[in-house]
Amino acid sequence: MHLNPYGEYAVVLAASLANDWPATRAEIEERTRDVGMTMEFAEAPEDHALTRDVIDEWLTVVDASDPQVRARLLNAQMATASAYPRLTDHDGEGWHLHYRAEEKSLPDVLRSIISVGTALHLTTRGMHRLGWCAAGQVPGDPCSAVVVDVTRNGRQRYCSVRCANRDAVRRHRARVKADH
Repeated sequence: MHLNPYGEYAVVLAASLANDWPATRAEIEERTRDVGMTMEFAEAPEDHALTRDVIDEWLTVVDASDPQVRARLLNAQMATASAYPRLTDHDGEGWHLHYRAEEKSLPDVLRSIISVGTALHLTTRGMHRLGWCAAGQVPGDPCSAVVVDVTRNGRQRYCSVRCANRDAVRRHRARVKADH
């Protein structure tokens, strides 16, 4: 029995949107389908901009490294989500919980899913499992990606192998230079 289907996919979706912001509302909806959301959304003119606001608000949680601050920010986001858990059976998926209201707009649903999913991810995996790519923390490095740590050991620091390699080469060169 999978008790936490929201944690990983919701926080991965949020990171995906933050790391590569879609140019259109249709692309946002396509990204939700890529992570397994099957819900249809009535289109509203402000969906794209309001979804950007949801992601920007979520990024304050990424910025917060202190667990108490993270919890306070997530609690505030979940309080504004105004959705309650509900049982649903749609699209042949079987009975499962949704943390979203069926009649809500795309941004409202994403606020619910992302805030609850992030809270579940951090409380079940560890409050440290969300942050910025370590390579991008070095002045002058171009990476500004969010990292969602879904590894078994809980030590993922880089958004990609490319960033990890670039940082390793940088550290190696610094050691060689220090030795000379």
